[in-house]
Amino acid sequence: MTAGCSAAGGDDGGAVTLDYWLWDDAQLPAYQQCADEFTEANPDIQVEITQYGWGEYWTNLATQIAAGSAPDVWVNQASYYPQFVADKQIEDLQPFLDEDDSAVDFDAYVPGLSDIWVVDGARYGLPKDWDTIGLVVNKQAIADAGLDEASLQDLTWNPDDGGTFEEAIAKLTVDQAGRHGDDPAFDKDNVAVYGFLPEWADGSAGQNLWGNLAQSNGFTYSDVNPFGTEFNFDSPELVETIDWISSLQAKGYAPPFDQQSTLSRLEVLQSGAGAMTSMGSFNQLMFKDVAADYVFAALPTGPEGRKSAINGLSDAMYAGGEHKDQAWEWIKYLASGDCQSVVGETGVIFPADTAASEASVAARAELGLDASVFLSYSEEEDGTFLIPISYNGAEMNQIVQDAIQSVALGTAEAEAALTDANAKVNALFE
Repeated sequence: MTAGCSAAGGDDGGAVTLDYWLWDDAQLPAYQQCADEFTEANPDIQVEITQYGWGEYWTNLATQIAAGSAPDVWVNQASYYPQFVADKQIEDLQPFLDEDDSAVDFDAYVPGLSDIWVVDGARYGLPKDWDTIGLVVNKQAIADAGLDEASLQDLTWNPDDGGTFEEAIAKLTVDQAGRHGDDPAFDKDNVAVYGFLPEWADGSAGQNLWGNLAQSNGFTYSDVNPFGTEFNFDSPELVETIDWISSLQAKGYAPPFDQQSTLSRLEVLQSGAGAMTSMGSFNQLMFKDVAADYVFAALPTGPEGRKSAINGLSDAMYAGGEHKDQAWEWIKYLASGDCQSVVGETGVIFPADTAASEASVAARAELGLDASVFLSYSEEEDGTFLIPISYNGAEMNQIVQDAIQSVALGTAEAEAALTDANAKVNALFE
């Protein structure tokens, strides 16, 4: 349990209520437990938690910041935080660490997560959790396609013919007459089950699909990451990756982008209209009640190896907050093994604390969910890569996503769209 707060009475000598925002309703119960235990040890600090859905979360946060009434602490994401830094909206935590040097055991965290939040010696967050990407496949679809489940654990991919990844996608695709995508008589215009469900609304990172394949094809986002200033969205390695993903639509293996359901890809998968999609480790618990019906596999190995985006979250302190000492105590507790163990034992996400992360894997195993595929990338050299962390992130997300979606819609060629997008992105840094 955390030690008593050094300023437990609040900046004004009385009790303090901290506002804390997060977006994931699945994590809310665990963090409420953390808040209750924190207040038990720090009776003069209450924590009031507010949860919004992803899109509403960032919109409301921007509105509250503009009004000068943002929450004391909020869950922050790696691609968003640089703009908060640039706008001086979040607090540097390093001075708190300097005064409280035993507060955080950085050696307890999964390697590579701590440095995400450091800019020019200032630290804007402590590691909270992390995630990678894998594949989820319907077992009945695998059997119907005559595929060996084990073969899905070692798929290969290239942008020319798609490798064994595309072969599997073709076999998993079924038309209205029951013919599979590798059958010469397959009717691509009347598909009952799509072999693969791509993610097209994926910002400038492509975290859920294209970024992983492009990285395995030799693509890198920028000159350096974090905080690159010269971007490579016009690279041939990305262009041919987007072309390949788009080609799945033309072959009838993936749903046309302009006809996609308003349901999420995972909901479409569970409805039976799709056989396979990519998925973040943070979504695996969606399958806890139907674990026996699905196979989880690592992403395919591309020309440059098997690659997965790794992303992390932290907790940000509002620079305009009135109770920063108390907010620091809460942030410190959120980053501790005590709180992260509570979260890890739920299995909902992988906490940054290594032991808590292992507890999450064990919790999922008890539910019949094999989480090992999400850990496998760390066993391979350069198996993970950071999503782009940079200033102007919101503008970059829109520019690159619009370009890639224009390819998916068939209104632009990938090379032209991405060349134009890259010029616009680089102009943001001039």
